[in-house]
Amino acid sequence: MTRPPRRAGLRERARYRFDRFMERGTIALLAGLFVLSLAIIVGVAVLLVVVRGDDGRDLPQLLWMSLLRTLDPGTMGADKGSAGFVLGMLAVTLGGIFVISALIGILNAGLQGRLAELRKGRSRVLESDHVLVLGWSQQIFTVLGELIEAGAGRARTSIVVLADRDRVEMEDAIRDRVAIPRRARVVCRTGRPTDLADLPIANPDESRAIVILEPEGPDPDVDVVKTILALTGRPNRRPEPYRIVAEVRERANAAIARLVGGDEVHLLLADELVARIIAQTCRQSGLSIIYLELLDFAGDELHVIELPELVGRTFGEAVARLEGGIPAGIVRDGRALLCPRPFEVVQPDDRLVVLAAERGSAWVAPAPTPGAVDTSAVRPALPREGARERTLVLGWNRRGPVVIRELDAYLAPGSEVVAVAALSRVANEVEAIRGLANLRAEGRVGDTTSRAVLDGLDIGSFDHVVVLCESDDRDADAADARTLVTLLHLRDIGSRLGRSFSIVSEMLDARNRELAEVARADDFIVSTRVLSLLLAQIAETPELADVFRDLFDADGAEIYLRPAQEYVAPDRELSFATVQAAAQARDEVALGYRIAAQADDAAAAYGVVLNPARERRVTFARGDRVVVLAER
Repeated sequence: MTRPPRRAGLRERARYRFDRFMERGTIALLAGLFVLSLAIIVGVAVLLVVVRGDDGRDLPQLLWMSLLRTLDPGTMGADKGSAGFVLGMLAVTLGGIFVISALIGILNAGLQGRLAELRKGRSRVLESDHVLVLGWSQQIFTVLGELIEAGAGRARTSIVVLADRDRVEMEDAIRDRVAIPRRARVVCRTGRPTDLADLPIANPDESRAIVILEPEGPDPDVDVVKTILALTGRPNRRPEPYRIVAEVRERANAAIARLVGGDEVHLLLADELVARIIAQTCRQSGLSIIYLELLDFAGDELHVIELPELVGRTFGEAVARLEGGIPAGIVRDGRALLCPRPFEVVQPDDRLVVLAAERGSAWVAPAPTPGAVDTSAVRPALPREGARERTLVLGWNRRGPVVIRELDAYLAPGSEVVAVAALSRVANEVEAIRGLANLRAEGRVGDTTSRAVLDGLDIGSFDHVVVLCESDDRDADAADARTLVTLLHLRDIGSRLGRSFSIVSEMLDARNRELAEVARADDFIVSTRVLSLLLAQIAETPELADVFRDLFDADGAEIYLRPAQEYVAPDRELSFATVQAAAQARDEVALGYRIAAQADDAAAAYGVVLNPARERRVTFARGDRVVVLAER
C-alpha cells in the first residue's frame, strides 16, 4: 500500500521561499534589507505615536531619529525621555545592528563574487582591430613579443589571448617573460578556443588577425582543426573573411584544416618547416642567424610593398635603383616569385618583396649612382660541382625521417647519413625511408650523451652534425638538457681532433639557447622560436605565407652563404653595389655578407650584415661569404 506524499508545512514552505530569495543574488538581498530596515523604522515610530511614548515628538521626527539609530547604534547613548521612548530607540538600534551586519556581509560576499568572476576572465572584450591569439604554449611569449614589436608604428597595439587557463596565471606569466610598453595592451580571457560559447568573449569579429597556437598534448592537430571550424563555421560570424594563421604537424591534417578554413587560413606545417631549416642550416654556417634576422621584427625583414615607380622596369633595374632596401622577389596574382631573372619586367599589378628595416624605409632613386659598380672587381661565374658529404644525426624524434628526406634534396649523389639515438625504433624508421635518390641512410641505437658512444662514431669523418632534441618521450627541459650534454661532448671532441665540423642543434625552449651559446654551440640553433616568428610575420602580412613557403622549399629559391671570392676580388675595397652586380650576373640577389673574423662576436651579429647600403664599402678576406638568394 503506497503512502500519500507528505504535504509541506508552513515552516517548510517559509524556509523554501527564503532559500529561493537568497538565491537571487546581491541586488535582491540589498532590496530585502532595505525593506526590513524600513519596516523596523516605520514600525517603531508608529508604535511610539500610538502608545504615546514619544515625549511630544511628531511622527516625522521619530522616523528621522529611528533612521539615525538604525545606521549608527552609538547615537542612542545620549537619548533621554520616557521608558517607552528609550525602549523604542533600543529596539531600533538592535534592529540596526542586525541590518548593518547583514549589509556588510552581503556587500563583502558580492564584492568577492565579483572579483572571482573577474579572475575567471569571462567578460567580453571590447577591443577592435586587435590580434587574437587562441591557445597557450611556450610559443606564446615569442609570438606576443613579435606582435608588439610589429605594432611599434601604431598608436595603440591590442592583443587578446583566449586560452583554457586561469586569467591571472596567464597575465603573471606574460609579465614575467614579455616586455609590454605603454602603447601596447595584452588582454587575457579564460575559455576554450574550440567552444562556440567561449569564442565571442574574445571578440573575433573585430580582430584584424587570429593566431592559433598548437596546444601541448599527444594530438594537437585535432584541437587546431576544431578551433578553425569553430571560428569559420560559428553562427552570426562576420561576413568578411578572417585572417587566420595556424600550425599543424601532419600534412594530412593540413589538408583537412584547409578544407575547413578555405582561403581564410594560412597554415604552417611545423615538422616539415623545422626539418627543412635544419637541413639547410647544417650545411651552411650562420644561416640560422640570417633566418632569425629575416623573421624578427626588430631588424631587417621581408615586406610586400607597391612601388609604382618601378612598373615597366626590369627586376635588375629595381635592384640597381632601390635605396634603403633590396628587392628579393615579385608577388604576382597572389603567388610569390623569389629571385626572378634580372630581365623580368615588373607588371602594373605586381608588388615587390623587399628586404628592409621598415615597410616605408625603401625608396626608388631617379637613376643608379654613376660609378657605384666596379666592374673590374666582378669575378666570372664558375660551374659548381657537388661533393659527397657525410652527415651525422644524433638524437631522434618524429621529425627525423623528414630531416633525412630534406637532406636528400640538397646533398650530392653518394652522400651518407648516419642516425644514432637511444630509441630502439631509430634503425627501423631510418630503414623505412623510401625514395632517397642521393643518400645512403643508416640507423644505429646508442646513447648520444655517452662519451664512449660518441668516441666510437669517428665524428671527425663527418662533415656535418645534426643534434635533434629527444622530445617524443621527454619534456622540453629534459630533452634540451640531453642536447646540451651532447653539444659539450661534441665541442670537446672537435677541439681534441683539431678539426672543425658544422653543428646544428634543435632545442625546444628558446631560453636554453643562451645556455647552448655558453656551451659553444654553433650559432644555428633551431627551436620553436622560428615557428613563433613565422606565425607573427604572417599574421601581420598574409602575403608572406607564400614567400616563406618558397624560401624554405628545396625546389624554390633559397638563401646561400657562398665564398665572397667567387663573386668579387678579395682584399680590395669595393661597394656593396658591386657585390649586387656580381650576383645579378649569376641570376642571384645579394642580400648581404658575413665577415668570418666576426663569426664568434655576438655583439656584431656573428659577422652577418643584411641590407647594407649600396654605397657601403667593404673589403673581403678569405673565408668571408656573400649572402645570396638563388636557385641551386
